[in-house]
Amino acid sequence: MQTVITTSEDRMKKSIANLKESFAGLRTGRASAALFDKIRVDCYGEKAPLNQVANISIPEARIIIIQPFDKGLINEIEKSIRSSDLSFNPSNDGKVIRITVPPLTEERRKELVKQAKNLAEQARVAVRNIRRDGNEALKKLQKNTEITEDEEKKTTNNLQKRTEEYVAEINKILSEKEKEIMEV
Repeated sequence: MQTVITTSEDRMKKSIANLKESFAGLRTGRASAALFDKIRVDCYGEKAPLNQVANISIPEARIIIIQPFDKGLINEIEKSIRSSDLSFNPSNDGKVIRITVPPLTEERRKELVKQAKNLAEQARVAVRNIRRDGNEALKKLQKNTEITEDEEKKTTNNLQKRTEEYVAEINKILSEKEKEIMEV
């Protein structure tokens, strides 16, 4: 019975972590190293994450500087950034790559808010599905007389309470992300 709660809660935490990771990749008007988490660079015959082949720094709110550990990779890094869906126009001076993050248009901000809302809704659905799975597991335990009907009801209510807490946390994270996106 307690394992059902624990398992469900672990899965709900993973849904929240996944949402935060997805939100980190959503571009706002501010520079962020997390924007480059999904970019892979061809290096030495393999694709490596950008943060493993270069140092990413943000000296100002709208400027990103990428300094490759190996200067020979600078063109590959630049090519990977250009071909990504971030719409950045990197420039390199042979030593570092500079990227200026342009301010977002109102239309683009609204698009990003829509994307954020979709991601949050997916996370809410995932949390509710986890609750459903937990409830089904409890019903099986009760049917197999491993727990009493009262224990099943009490645990179901506990699971519902935790689901509501996680959905509220998702809403809070979404609200913060919306505010960040709409900031000029």
